[in-house]
Amino acid sequence: MLKAERVDFIQKRLQDLYPDPPIPLDHSDPYTLLVAVLLSAQCTDERVNQVTPELFDLARTPADMAEIEVETIRGVIRPCGLSPQKSRAIATLSRILLDEHDGEVPRDMNALEHLPGVGHKTASVVMAQAFGVPSFPVDTHIHRLAQRWGLTSGKSVVQTERDLKRLFPEESWNALHLQIIYYGREHCTARGCDGRVCEICRTCFPNRKHPKKTRKA
Repeated sequence: MLKAERVDFIQKRLQDLYPDPPIPLDHSDPYTLLVAVLLSAQCTDERVNQVTPELFDLARTPADMAEIEVETIRGVIRPCGLSPQKSRAIATLSRILLDEHDGEVPRDMNALEHLPGVGHKTASVVMAQAFGVPSFPVDTHIHRLAQRWGLTSGKSVVQTERDLKRLFPEESWNALHLQIIYYGREHCTARGCDGRVCEICRTCFPNRKHPKKTRKA
């Protein structure tokens, strides 16, 4: 199967499986999404969704969060891991949003990436899921599957994002990154598939004899 054929098959199969993929992190607006995505670093979405109700009961706007002591934030988010760094980032970015962005999450990739605790992936998620701006956030699932499916070398997440954006139409990016994540969690898992087990791997590479080695993100 040629790469163009793989791309077409993958997109159609994922659309069949996940025609309307839900956003996995519970949120009510761009700010609560930003905080939830920040908390999801090295943490499962399930755990974040268990923690954020208590956090957002305390404060769900930048103005309210800026009034909360960092140690109080840390106590609530401790189950998510990296709580010292994440609590400081949440408190500081909330003040920055108040001081520099009129209390609103900026609809601008560069401005988002300049907020503490917000890297390129987090900013891309917010742009895609809060504002509908075509983006292709690459997490560990996407990085792994893109290599197994022969869509990228896996040299870096930057390269993976660049390759996927080149291969798939822009209007599909926001749904597709969620579709790949769900497929990676449910079918092409890190341990459950080695590039020869799941439906997409078997269809794209029916003659693959050996496990597909992938580079970590």
